[in-house]
Amino acid sequence: MISVRDYFKNKEKRGKKVPRINYIEKIKSHKFMIFYRSVLLLLLAGAAAAVLFIQWRNKIYTQYVVTSSVATTKPQSGNMVPFSNYLLTYSKDGASCMDAKGNAVWNVTFEMQNPKIDMCQNVVAIGDYNGRDLYIMNTSGLLGQITTNKPIRNFCIAANGVVAVVVDDADLTFIYLYDTKGEELVRLRTTMKDSGYPFSITISPNGTLLCVSYLFVDSGELKSSVAFYNFGEVGQNKTEHYVSGYDYLDVVVGYTRFLDEKTIFAVSDDRIMFFEGAQIPVTTVEHLLDEEVQRIYYGTDSVGLVFNNTDNSNRYRLDVYHKSGQLSHSISFDMEFTDIVFAEDQIIIYNESECQVYNMKGVEKYNGYFDKAVYSLIPGSSAYKYTLITADSIDTVELK
Repeated sequence: MISVRDYFKNKEKRGKKVPRINYIEKIKSHKFMIFYRSVLLLLLAGAAAAVLFIQWRNKIYTQYVVTSSVATTKPQSGNMVPFSNYLLTYSKDGASCMDAKGNAVWNVTFEMQNPKIDMCQNVVAIGDYNGRDLYIMNTSGLLGQITTNKPIRNFCIAANGVVAVVVDDADLTFIYLYDTKGEELVRLRTTMKDSGYPFSITISPNGTLLCVSYLFVDSGELKSSVAFYNFGEVGQNKTEHYVSGYDYLDVVVGYTRFLDEKTIFAVSDDRIMFFEGAQIPVTTVEHLLDEEVQRIYYGTDSVGLVFNNTDNSNRYRLDVYHKSGQLSHSISFDMEFTDIVFAEDQIIIYNESECQVYNMKGVEKYNGYFDKAVYSLIPGSSAYKYTLITADSIDTVELK
C-alpha cells in the first residue's frame, strides 16, 4: 500500500521533464576540438621543421666523407669538364662522355688543331678555331655535324641545338644560324664599316634571341655596340631581325651571355650591364667598374666577377651579382683557384688540393683540403654532395 505522501512525491517526480541531450551540438564541439588539435599539431610540426631548416642552413661543415668510389683513368691529354650530370672529355682527336660511375656513354672522333666548346644545359657544340667543322652532342650522343665553307671564328649553342656561327670571308663577316642537321636557318651579313666586327655572341636557350657585341671605329673613336636579334614572330618584320641595341664609347664589350630566356649580361673593360626581355631586350642596370676583371663566372641566377684584391691580405675578391642586376655580396679569398662553380644556393671555389664552399649570402660553409688531387668537381643533385674527378677514380662525397 502506498501512502498519500509517497503518492504525491512520486507524482512530482513524474511531472519533472527529463533534459534532452543535444547530440548535434556535442558533435560540432567534438569536430571543432579535433580541428583545433590538428591545427596545433601542424603549427608545432611547422615550427620544428623551421628550426631544423635554420640549423641546417646555418650549419658549418668541417669534413667530407666518400660515399662511393669508382676506379677510372684520367686521359693523358685533353680537357675534362662537367657536362650536365656527366663528364665531357675533349681533345684534338675527339670527344667522349661518361656518367658519374665511370661508364662510357658515347665517343666521337675528329681532328682539330684548337678545339673549343660551348654548352647550354645538356647540349654542347665543339668546333675548331679557323676550322670548318662543328659537332653537336647531347648527353645521349651525336646530334649532328655542321660544315662551313669559310673559317670559323666563334660560335654559341642553344639548348635546342641551334648554333650561331661567326665566319670570315675577306672583308665580310657572316653570322649563320644552323639546326642540328646542318641546315642554314638565318644569315646575317656584317662589315667593319656598317656594323663592326662581331666580337662576342650568345644565343638564348630557346634559340629565339641572339645577342652580338660589335667592335668598330667611328670617326676615329673606338666603340662597342650590343645588338639583339629576334628570330621569332616579333623579329620577322624587322630589318635582319634587329630589334634593339646599345652603343658604348671607348670600351670593348668582350663577354656576353644569356642567363635564361630573357636575362642577358655583358661585361666590358669598365662596366657590367644587364638586359631583360624575351622579345625586345632593354637595358636595366649598369655598374661601372674601377678595377680590371680577371675572370667571369655565372650560374642560372647569378654572375660572379673576380678581381685582384687590393683592400686586404686576401689575393682575390669575387663580386656576386643577382640576375636582377643588383650586387648581392663580395667574397674575399686567398687560394689560387682552378674553377668557380655556381650551383643551387652554393658558390664553390676550388683547385686540385683545396675547396671553399659559400652559400648565396656569402657565408662560408666549408673550407678544407682534398685527400688527393681533384681535376674537376661536379655538384650533385642534393645540396653539399659532389662528384670529384681524380687521376684514378670518380668519388661521390658529402660534406659533414
